[in-house]
Amino acid sequence: MTITTHSLFALKLLAVLGCGLAAGVFFAFSTFVMNALSRLQPAQGIAAMQAINITAINPLFMLILFGTAALCLLLAVSSLFKWQQPGAVYLLVGSLLYLIGTMLVTIACNVPLNDALAAVEPTSSDGATLWTRYLTNWTTWNHVRTIAALAATAAFTLALCARS
Repeated sequence: MTITTHSLFALKLLAVLGCGLAAGVFFAFSTFVMNALSRLQPAQGIAAMQAINITAINPLFMLILFGTAALCLLLAVSSLFKWQQPGAVYLLVGSLLYLIGTMLVTIACNVPLNDALAAVEPTSSDGATLWTRYLTNWTTWNHVRTIAALAATAAFTLALCARS
């Protein structure tokens, strides 16, 4: 194994771990967090989700989310230059799944919903109306992120196992 081979192995391993961690966070929200919040009174649910959205913006979570995206960009480009190598297609597929299904969906769908929720007063009637739509829309897009991050994890695992 050359240094390049060792580095590529490390990058693939980090991509598996990053995608897996992101998938786990999204899975938790899809399977029980949002369901628990939906059982609260709208004002309580809104206030809780507003607090979650603020605390989610922290260095460790941002490193996992955006660091994995940076790895995916690097691995996607690498796969194009090493297209004939075993596992290159898995690197490209995993990268695209994460970049489109996780990052693009987060930026284009979940973040605008979070921004709209941040702007409402939890006890207002507008807040209650928004909360009903938010629960459905945010959770639907979160399911997409969960599936995409999990599928990216699988693709990167297959790339990691491919023999050179």
